Amino acid sequence: MLLPTTCILLICFFLSPLCKASYSFNLSLPHQHPDPDAVAHEVQRRVNASVSRRQMLSIDVKDQSQCLVGNPIDDCWRCEDWSNNRQKLADCGIGFGMDAMGGKGGLIYIVTDSSDSNPADPTPGTLRHAVIQTEPLWIIFSADMTIKLKCELIVNSFKTIDGRGYSVHVTGGGCITLQYVSNIIIHNIHVHHCKPAGNTNVASSPTHVGWRGESDGDGISLFSAHKIWIDHCSLSFCADGLIDAIMGSTGITISNNYFAHHDEVMLLGHNDKYLPDSGMQVTIAFNHFGVALVQRMPRCRRGYIHVVNNDFTRWEMYAIGGSANPTINSQGNRYTAPQDTNAKEVTKRVDTNEGDWSDWNWRTEGDIMVNGAFFVPSGAGMSAQYAKASSIEPKSVTLIEQITANAGVFGDPREESSRVTSPDDGPITDGGSTGSGSGGSNGHGNGNGDDYFGLIFGNGARPSPNTIFLSISIIFILYFTTNHGGALLSLPLLLTLL
Repeated sequence: MLLPTTCILLICFFLSPLCKASYSFNLSLPHQHPDPDAVAHEVQRRVNASVSRRQMLSIDVKDQSQCLVGNPIDDCWRCEDWSNNRQKLADCGIGFGMDAMGGKGGLIYIVTDSSDSNPADPTPGTLRHAVIQTEPLWIIFSADMTIKLKCELIVNSFKTIDGRGYSVHVTGGGCITLQYVSNIIIHNIHVHHCKPAGNTNVASSPTHVGWRGESDGDGISLFSAHKIWIDHCSLSFCADGLIDAIMGSTGITISNNYFAHHDEVMLLGHNDKYLPDSGMQVTIAFNHFGVALVQRMPRCRRGYIHVVNNDFTRWEMYAIGGSANPTINSQGNRYTAPQDTNAKEVTKRVDTNEGDWSDWNWRTEGDIMVNGAFFVPSGAGMSAQYAKASSIEPKSVTLIEQITANAGVFGDPREESSRVTSPDDGPITDGGSTGSGSGGSNGHGNGNGDDYFGLIFGNGARPSPNTIFLSISIIFILYFTTNHGGALLSLPLLLTLL
């Protein structure tokens, strides 16, 4: 007679094809974090610490109360004389891209020339000449300037583009390409009106010039890049995405940015069949998704995406979309829905039937819903990604405005004429789905606290029938391979969940 353990393993092996796993197979990338949920918790811990420091400030300490706003990134460097210690910024990252060192430890390179006359042989003093160098560089600017690119700006590893102190605009062809590179920080610059360009020779290092086809016209494009941090940039009016990350890019933080005037804002993932993007890990934090945005904030394929403490000022189609079973962890955001009654839902499962996405892990915790916005969660809540998930306190409207007040380039005006801020425009709720939408219902409780799956798994999603079938089968195997009839004691509990 086979040993009980062997029988259990055999039954799991033969029945596993019948069951939809609670999380998809995750093809690890070399720089993928082994515990993404721990990274998400650390972000929240740092936010809470920053908020607590601000609340404990004495009224007499006016200088610090001006710079400590509860935003852990800004609070890390803004209260010091940053102009004399610019590289302090590299120590202030959070989330999956927190290890992006940029040009820390390298020389300061001052861009003095805004031209881009020869992409194959860049002129010293230009931004293109700076970013292709092989050594770590902290790149700053000598004056206000608009850099109109002729084609993609191909950035080499270990670079920081730091626009603090001046108004720096990058526009034209390309625009910024991060391909097969790591340790990049892009901070406090405008990126806008980027358009397709190429079919020409472009330098990617001091010793390499290669032919580049036509680019898509993304604002910032990541292609198999890792340890990337994009912070305090203002992005708008590009031909394709404002930020696209594809082909196994991971270890990314997108924080404190201001997005406006665009259709397809952000794409994370190459296509549904590209398995390496299962290891993509992205933190999207403290951004302001502003006026005249349509969709993809972001649009995710595979991976683990942590969307935390952002301010979403409406959308025309949806805010967060996805396909191919990405994990979406939405925490402490404010979602303001448009007036269109058919576009109130925050979420969209793109080109996917409900039966196929019901096990996807999409979670909302502590989110604030304004003007009828609602988030449709899904997933049984028992995947490895959410094994240690815990609730966070809903953030007040005032606190979210405070954390995101300086999103984008410092000092930029905000176009908020279409913003809904008054409770008179609609109810404000503290998260969760308030309607079925295209995503189905948000739970199966009876309204009297008897939502067993909510109590056990932490949200309203039910496990698939195949998963329950496998569990019952294992219990019966335990019964017949051991003499412990008590193994069937677990069966009534399972049956109550059917």
